[in-house]
Amino acid sequence: MNSFVELLKSHRSIRKFTEQPIAPELFEELVRAGQGAATSSFLQGATIIRVTDRSKRERIAQLAGNQPYVASAAEFMVFCADLKRAGNWCREYDKPFAGDFTEHFIIATVDVALMAQSMVCAAESVGLGICYIGGIRNNPAAVSELLELPGGVYPVFGLCLGYPAQDPEVKPRLPVSVILKQDRYNEAGDREAIEDYDSAVREYYASRTGGGHGISWSEQVSVLLSEKSRPHMRGFLAGQGFTFK
Repeated sequence: MNSFVELLKSHRSIRKFTEQPIAPELFEELVRAGQGAATSSFLQGATIIRVTDRSKRERIAQLAGNQPYVASAAEFMVFCADLKRAGNWCREYDKPFAGDFTEHFIIATVDVALMAQSMVCAAESVGLGICYIGGIRNNPAAVSELLELPGGVYPVFGLCLGYPAQDPEVKPRLPVSVILKQDRYNEAGDREAIEDYDSAVREYYASRTGGGHGISWSEQVSVLLSEKSRPHMRGFLAGQGFTFK
């Protein structure tokens, strides 16, 4: 298999970075690589807020659950779903703005994810490391106020970017047989495959420096989906104009 496919399969989250800055020319090229991602209906519904202000970085690190690498990475960005930019032109063409439909929200959110992942792949191909920061959704209103996000825009996740100061192992993923189905959804053989996978995950956590929580994938996700998860998000999104018609 070619080297780029191997690179994609070797992704790790990096949480310790060197102090080496990223050259401005390289950073801009990475953004352009992100822009090359697919975008539904040519909306281009993603906006990146590059956070360089040290005090803002430290505040976001706190708001995201006290994640220090938000402040220490060479670059930190907040990726936002943005319907405002395109919506501005509805007035120009004397059309009503209908950006509060659920489909528009989905389009913009998917655009953000595709753009970020293309940027991440480009970054990792030149030796940089990354860490997505979903924790900004712990306090999305405070993050939005800090970054002065207007209605029609919401922060989807943050992204740390820099030169790695660690070399963690690759976390094992679910077997292909579990996530790839042919012609229809079926779960034949999934239980057995997941039980084997759970053992691999436990071994992965046991082998990590300093150990780990040691629980399996199935245990982790059972906790995730049995507890409330950021119940404030629906109200926050409504306040930003995403009312899901």
